[in-house]
Amino acid sequence: MSDGACGDAGGLTLYGAAASGSVAVEAALTLLGLPYELVEGATWADAAARERVAPANAMRQVPTLVWPDGEVMTESAAILIHLADQHPEARLAPAVDAPLRRSFLRWMLHVSSAIYALHWIKPDVARIGAPESLRGAVVDAVHERIAFCWAHMDAQLDPGRHLLGDELTVLDLYVAVVSRFGPWRERFYEAAPRMTPAVRRVDDDPRLAALWRARFPAG
Repeated sequence: MSDGACGDAGGLTLYGAAASGSVAVEAALTLLGLPYELVEGATWADAAARERVAPANAMRQVPTLVWPDGEVMTESAAILIHLADQHPEARLAPAVDAPLRRSFLRWMLHVSSAIYALHWIKPDVARIGAPESLRGAVVDAVHERIAFCWAHMDAQLDPGRHLLGDELTVLDLYVAVVSRFGPWRERFYEAAPRMTPAVRRVDDDPRLAALWRARFPAG
């Protein structure tokens, strides 16, 4: 194990970083009781971290999960959905034939494509052709769009104890982590008041308390 790995490796290797989307995967692995080796590195800020993950993921991004057979999975939403589906006994996702499955997939992909993906712009605004002199304005615009996308999701969900009803799913884990990114939780609470109680329940889940403290304290 390396750089804060949790438990015996058991064949799973996760390239991740504190305060990143990989923490949602760590949360799922924790709830499932699956040991893994964590290879730590903030790839968006550290060239050495990018080189560590490069043999497994040419995009040089986290999270990257390597299975015991050597197959690589990237994309946090895909990893979370697959982990939940591989362990139906944990009930971390609606079954494929369950009425809530369509809503589950819709919002997992919404968080991934409409919200999480926007954070890729912020470290280097030249990625969208903007000059560095406009970085502040671009980041402000990104944060406005993220808040809008949270509000859109909030208006269409009818949460119970958790986002899809009374059972915790990986959607709850995903939102609990991504809502900690800028524009930060205060703005999330403002934009998504209906989702807020469910997300705070994930923050307070005793099974995840040590993980949150170590890997991504809520702001």
